Amino acid sequence: MDYSALAAELLSFRTALHHLPAVRGLDEMSGGEYFVLHFLLRHGGTAGPSELSRSLYASSARIAALLKHLEAKGWIVRTPDAADVRRVDVVLTEAGAACIRERLSAVLDEVSGLLSALSPEEAAEYVRLQRKLLEIFQALEFEKSYDKEEIMEWYLNIVYFGEGCNGVYTAAETYFGKEPKDLTLAECASIIGITNNPSKYDPFISRENNKARQETILKQMYEQGYINKEQYDEAVAQELVFVRSESDDATQTIYSYYAEAVINDVLNDLVEQKGVSRDTARTLLYSGGYQVYSCYDPSIQQAIDDVYTDLDKMPQRPSASGQQFESAIVIMDPYTGEIKGLSGGTGKKTINFGTNRATQSKRPPGSSIKPIATYGPAMELGLITQYTQVNDAPDIKLSGTSWYPKNSGGGNYGVITIREALQRSLNTVSAQILDKLTPRASYEFLKDKLGVTSLAESDCDYAPLALGQLTNGITVREMTQAYSAFVNDGVFTYGRTYSYVKDSSGEVVLENPARTIVAFKANTAWNMTDMLCNAVNSGTGSEARLSGMPVGGKTGTTTNNCDRWFVGFTPYYVAAVWTGYDMPEYMNFSGNPAAQIWKLVMESIHKDLPTKSFPTPTIGSPTGIFGNFSGQSQDTGGDADDAG
Repeated sequence: MDYSALAAELLSFRTALHHLPAVRGLDEMSGGEYFVLHFLLRHGGTAGPSELSRSLYASSARIAALLKHLEAKGWIVRTPDAADVRRVDVVLTEAGAACIRERLSAVLDEVSGLLSALSPEEAAEYVRLQRKLLEIFQALEFEKSYDKEEIMEWYLNIVYFGEGCNGVYTAAETYFGKEPKDLTLAECASIIGITNNPSKYDPFISRENNKARQETILKQMYEQGYINKEQYDEAVAQELVFVRSESDDATQTIYSYYAEAVINDVLNDLVEQKGVSRDTARTLLYSGGYQVYSCYDPSIQQAIDDVYTDLDKMPQRPSASGQQFESAIVIMDPYTGEIKGLSGGTGKKTINFGTNRATQSKRPPGSSIKPIATYGPAMELGLITQYTQVNDAPDIKLSGTSWYPKNSGGGNYGVITIREALQRSLNTVSAQILDKLTPRASYEFLKDKLGVTSLAESDCDYAPLALGQLTNGITVREMTQAYSAFVNDGVFTYGRTYSYVKDSSGEVVLENPARTIVAFKANTAWNMTDMLCNAVNSGTGSEARLSGMPVGGKTGTTTNNCDRWFVGFTPYYVAAVWTGYDMPEYMNFSGNPAAQIWKLVMESIHKDLPTKSFPTPTIGSPTGIFGNFSGQSQDTGGDADDAG
């Protein structure tokens, strides 16, 4: 390939692009006044002139001129640092923050407009290539300033080596009780091998995996000429003696699923709010003397662990291929957003930072999506009430698609109410509601009002939103959050695993207060709660009923019975349970194991709590029948056979 010719072509059209008004507007964000304001906004509203100079790649004189203009406009103030009078702090004012937020919004609209001219695939590929080019350019510039030995030294001083170790010095002490300079070649290869996947190659977790990785590294070193044959043979043959023996492995600290969720949340927030790299964030968290104040409730977590770690209490039915049955649960206070307990898998947890099925795994939710994607939004917009009549028939023609689903079992009930349709989890009715609502309105409601971030653009369609056959799936945590709005008078609350973080001096580093969005009017939430209680008392969710406590919720089953869900709530808590196999495979169970597990855990949590009632809704007037009776039966070829 002639890269010179490609480079010339690239330069020619990039030069032309920069002359377009839309692109010139975007360029303003990467330099000048807007850059300064944006930098201050992202870094807590305060920075020093030298810091701005380095970040903007501009001279101190240029920065001084920019700051003078910004101060004259009232967008910043310059004040002496309280701790060091020689230092001047540049502080973003409220007017400056408002200005840059408005500009950012305009820029996002402009960029969205430009990208929307491409197909979704083209837009994604364009962004990917731009990101790749940036990474290449940054690496080249970095290598111009620092030699490879310096870069490697910095990397080895911060990279994570498992067991809470950041940096090679700590790792050497943890695994071999030595300083790095005293390590043998074999020991060095053993330690460096951990960085590829600490949860897999940590020798305290698996000697076998660590040895295999060590030998792979040594072989590469030999083949690339860094060591000779004699050194290679000697290193491979050396018996590694770790600080902990094989018999001590059982005493290894294994983080709980909840602790791992907290760690990941704190790391993500440090990266986002403090503008540091993930490696730096990890170093701060593990080595900075941080104290994390979690939202964990010991009694609730114990109730979860009593079920999830005891395989005798879990449905034990391996798949046809021999896969172990799995499940995940998240329990949240819907009023505060505090996640009180969770589990990301069944049985005894044996490794750190493996798959957390509660917070990381995404699986299609089946019919459990219907309340949040169709019924709830449609009721909020006044399209339906509980007693709106709808025609459950096999011959309804939808306006936006030729697709039309079948109900589980293939039967139809004729003209019924919305309340009864949700109780029976009828796919045909959910599809008709979505048709009136439109997939776009449902898609945006889930994203903007209920905090669902797992949606792909391809999910803006009938089958994903009416039946829950999402492209990438959804997490148990997201489902728990979304249902919180029904309990909390229509107010959606983001789930949080911690409230704040302090450093070693007691200063608050991160605050994580409750974040809320008004998703529904209170009466909409009450009506949905009433219908979901009916779905438990008389419908598909009957296996989740609790003695002496009202329960609302919805089951979900995906195509070929690969996933079973129950998402439910009481006046105290909201909880979601997923069940299935790690690799999707048919589940041959009697009843819904997710609802059964939900009941088992929540019964224990609520046994001593006073009975409460949900608010009584004002039920809207019955509206007329909707549904096209003149349509013809449609091809249902790829339907989900959702049983609820």
